[in-house]
Amino acid sequence: SSCISGNIQGATIVDALDTLYIMEMKEEFKEAKEWVEKNLDFNVNAEISVFEVNIRFVGGLLSAYYLSGEEVFRKKAVELGEKLLPAFNTPTGIPWALLNIKSGIGRNWPWASGGSSILAEFGTLHLEFVHLSHLSGNPVFAEKVMNIRKVLNRLDKPEGLYPNYLNPSSGQWGQHHVSIGGLGDSFYEYLLKAWLMSDKTDEEGKKMYYDAVQAIETHLIRKSSGGLTYIAEWKGGLLEHKMGHLTCFAGGMFGLGADGAPNDKTGHHIELGAEIARTCHESYDRTSMKLGPEAFRFDGGVEAIATRQNEKYYILRPEVIETYMYMWRLTHDPKYRQWGWEAVEALEKHCRIDGGYSGIRDVYNNHESHDDVQQSFFLSETLKYLYLLFSEDDLLPFEHWVFNTEAHPLPVLHKDDGNKEENQK
Repeated sequence: SSCISGNIQGATIVDALDTLYIMEMKEEFKEAKEWVEKNLDFNVNAEISVFEVNIRFVGGLLSAYYLSGEEVFRKKAVELGEKLLPAFNTPTGIPWALLNIKSGIGRNWPWASGGSSILAEFGTLHLEFVHLSHLSGNPVFAEKVMNIRKVLNRLDKPEGLYPNYLNPSSGQWGQHHVSIGGLGDSFYEYLLKAWLMSDKTDEEGKKMYYDAVQAIETHLIRKSSGGLTYIAEWKGGLLEHKMGHLTCFAGGMFGLGADGAPNDKTGHHIELGAEIARTCHESYDRTSMKLGPEAFRFDGGVEAIATRQNEKYYILRPEVIETYMYMWRLTHDPKYRQWGWEAVEALEKHCRIDGGYSGIRDVYNNHESHDDVQQSFFLSETLKYLYLLFSEDDLLPFEHWVFNTEAHPLPVLHKDDGNKEENQK
């Protein structure tokens, strides 16, 4: 998704704002803020991904505002939020994936099952849109995302699982594919985080999350013959024994959700997080470069290894390090910092090049073939999660901050914040 943010310039700058602030790089932050004031323009005649623009731009601007208090970030976030609203003009209110922000015309990815919207895309708007309502005093943003949840709650879930595709016109599921990796991943994360961000008042989000985890455990979580726990993909009832790098975020999610788990399951959820972290560490450890592949398999005697050429690349993704950071904060087991340091050494050795950091085409090779792309999420997520892994727990403590899926911290909305909206008007 390197260029899906379409033609809004400045993804790297906006994505890196809060990282600069947290790392106390004050000069650079000031420069970035000035760039945003002068140059961040949403009036482009371009089709953008609603999901990417939300998590990177809206999320990045909201965090920059909450951390620095600079009004320009709030103003730009709300302005951009308004530009995204036409995406919800569908028969069900499930938004289109793509939107021309000048014309307000939306459509879906041509490759998606039967004209469907994608679970991870329309399911990853909730946190940001609740904050847009909070900061603008305009309830429409929160209403749009609560409606998405209502539609999902009404639908029958096959085996309690959420398929990755939902048609925004008919309100029916597309193909019955289920994945906790790409296409599904952050939907589950946002159910849990919606509950946490609401100061644990959003009971509906909580119930949906723990019910979903129960179904995931029953149908998708498996143990390999070598004892590695992994999360398979479900295709119309058949399991594919493959796990994507993206799915590795789930270790941190299970850990983060452990505390609220029903029926004394807290220890079980922490253990599940630790097991996923171990499997994902193995996927790194079993390569030449000690950096994990895009996807790895558990079949035919192969464990935690990529078997297809087009799955052997590493594009500076954060999910494994994200899980180390959560598991470190929740357990303080020193192995998570040790594993994080292994990743730092590998990044420095293999990805650092003159202009910054680059992805790698084959992590099993002994010499680097660089793709010469530095994804914006490297600055937003990978480096931030590493920094937090080696910082004290009181830097962005979990009781006060929830990270969006692009690692942009958003404050927990405490019950006594009820009048903020009034004051903002």
